[in-house]
This record gives sequence, C-alpha cells and structure tokens, in this order.
Amino acid sequence: MKKRYLAIDIGASSGRHIVGWEEAGQLRTEEVYRFPNGVTRTDGHLTWDIPALFGHVVAGIEKARNACSDIVSLSIDTWGVDYVLMRGKEEVWPCYAYRDDRTKDAIPQVHALVPFSRLYRRTGIQFQPFNTLYQLFADKQAGRLDGATDFLMLPCYLMYRLCGNGVHEYTNATTGGMVNAETGEYDPDIVHSLGFPAGLFPKLKKPGDVIGEYKGIRVVLCATHDTGSAVEGIPMDENAPYISSGTWSLLGLKTEHPLTDARSEQLNWSNEGGVGYNRYQKNIMGMWLVNRLRDEICPGKSFSEIVREAAISSFDETVDANAPAFLAPESMKTAFDSALRAKPGGPSDYFRCAYRSLALSYRSALEELEHAAGKSFSRVYIVGGGAKNDFLNGLTEEFSGKKVVALPIEATALGNLKIQMRIDP
Repeated sequence: MKKRYLAIDIGASSGRHIVGWEEAGQLRTEEVYRFPNGVTRTDGHLTWDIPALFGHVVAGIEKARNACSDIVSLSIDTWGVDYVLMRGKEEVWPCYAYRDDRTKDAIPQVHALVPFSRLYRRTGIQFQPFNTLYQLFADKQAGRLDGATDFLMLPCYLMYRLCGNGVHEYTNATTGGMVNAETGEYDPDIVHSLGFPAGLFPKLKKPGDVIGEYKGIRVVLCATHDTGSAVEGIPMDENAPYISSGTWSLLGLKTEHPLTDARSEQLNWSNEGGVGYNRYQKNIMGMWLVNRLRDEICPGKSFSEIVREAAISSFDETVDANAPAFLAPESMKTAFDSALRAKPGGPSDYFRCAYRSLALSYRSALEELEHAAGKSFSRVYIVGGGAKNDFLNGLTEEFSGKKVVALPIEATALGNLKIQMRIDP
C-alpha cells in the first residue's frame, strides 16, 4: 500500500488540500479540495474568519480521507506574522489580519523602547508595519494580553485544533521579528524590553517534528511559513535567486548565515528561517496589485485576457510597487491614479503599469541581492501563481538580464509534502 501525505496550503486568498505520494521515484500529487479565503471587516478592522477557515481545513481532510484511506500524515502552512491569542483553551477574538492598520501607534512606541537598528541586529528581520512584535504590542496597549497564555501563529493554531498540542514552529516564528538570528530562539532581551509576558515565548519546534494525531493521521510540522515550504519545493539545479510569486512576491536566496549588516538593514532585507539554512529575502507587493485592480475595475475579466491586453497596451509609466499607498488602499485604482503623472486610458493600461512596476522591483531587488552575496547570478527561479504569467516573466527577463526559469507548480505544497516524507522514508 502506498503511503500518502496531505499538505494543507492556505494563502490569503485561497487554500488547497493536496495529497502526495511517491511513485516510480517521483513525487505525485492530487488536489482534493480548494476553498476561498479573504479578510473580513469587523468593527472597522480587517480580520480573519478563523472558525470558517478551520471548517474548511476539516472538510478538506475528510474529503482526502474518503478519497485515500492510506494518509499517514498531514501538515499546514499559511502566510506569516498573524496569530490567535489564547487564554488557556479559549481564543481571544478577533484574529486581526496583517493589512489592518492597528499597529500605526504601536510602531513608534516599540522603537522608543528598542530602536529598529537594535531589533535588526538581533533578528535580521525587515521592517514591516504588520510584524508580529508590533501586533503584540498593540494587543498589550489594548489590554488583550491580560491573562493571555499563548499566541499561536495561524498554521500552528489550526494544527492545535486538530491534535490538541499548541507549539511554535521556527520558520513562521522568525517572520514576527522576535527570534534571535544567531540562536534561532525567541530573543529574551526583546521580550523583556517590550514588557511581554515571558511565558508566551516557549522553545521553538523545527520542521519535521511530529506534534500529535488527528483521527489516526500524524500531525507534522512542515516549514509552516508558506515561503519556507515553497523554497523547499523548488527543484533548483544550483543555489540561485528565487521568486515565490503569489499575493506577495518573495525574492531571495538561501544563505548559510543571516546577513544583518547596515546595508541590509537600510535596504530592508529580511533573514527568515529555512530548513537548515537562512532565507535572505525581500517582500515585494506582488499579485495583490493585480488582484485588487481586477476586483475593482473588471471583476468579470479572466486573467488570461488581462495579461493579453496588458501586453499590447502602450502605457509605459510605472510606480513604486512597494509604496505604502498600495498596502491596503480602499481603492487600488485611486492609489495608482495618485501615483501616476499620466492618466491611464483603460484597464489594460493599469495592468501593464502594475506588471512593469513589479518587474522593475524584481530588477532592483536582484541587483541588491547580488551586491549582498558578492556574486552575480545568471538565472532566477519563479514559482507560484505568477510563474504562469508569460508577460511578467518576459518583462523580468528584459529588465533584469536574467534567464527566468518559470515553474508553474504548487511549490509550497510540494515543500510541505517533502518535509513530511523525509521523516517517514
């Protein structure tokens, strides 16, 4: 009987359950369940509907069990930084989404206690207004940490609901800005300086650890930060730059050690946990720009049509794709209009602008990466939804001078599965 493994890969806009198994020396996969995801607005804040999300997790597992009786393990990955606060076995709702602006007052207060340069030297994590430490400090100021016994990053919370064991997994914990880059554990100096309860920060677990069971299926930790699993899933012939292209584009390189020098801090590069290596990478706004534009100005149009029309548009003005104005605007169209000198003539002009702006961001990041690594690269690997976009891939080749190796595969699910399979040869 074949051993089968279940990867539950949840992104900010959708999730999927993918069963994997080895056959003739190859990893085979089958998607058995897919579901939508997205933020909701609760009392003026952007939040996640976690009970609905967990309902989809369970529904997909049951569908997988009905289709395959030989599933031996499962694991869950999601985006980083967000968490569910716990008081004992009770959740503290709501679960805020990272694009919510509740940290705007917390950020200067955090930096008054621990200057960002000190944070960066200790953690190597880029500044983002949604980093977990700013969210936790906002919770502290709001009294939400009173009586709190834990905060579980979303994949670990969902697995806790399955198996009853609440843990903190290393790769996802690093995204929050509180894990020491050298020790690989939560930094007690940061925790103490910000006045957080020390009991909220246990020893970290690593990808490959078995943490429990759900209906006879082992619950295993993959690299629960989706980019960590995606990098594990990329079939690279060499250590080359990668772009994991989804709602965000994560551009980076595997390195042996974190790079926490002043230039990396100035250029806002991050050092996040990998499976036995460091991921030196940068967040780029990604398909969020295109998805929001489509929702607003042409919701019925297919992406293939959008790409085809963008390719023949003659609108060549660009924007800074990483500008804060594009993080969570009420109107993405208005955000583009405000950043542009010329007025786009129609939807195709907006999309051409978005794709060209992303490709320029890739070029800039690749130049910074080569400087930091002290070497040049001839290729860049692109996985995820954006790898299917021939127009964007062509722009990336044109602007960067790198050969694009586009792999339109479910790299995150593949990495999730590979980690599970390593512990069960």
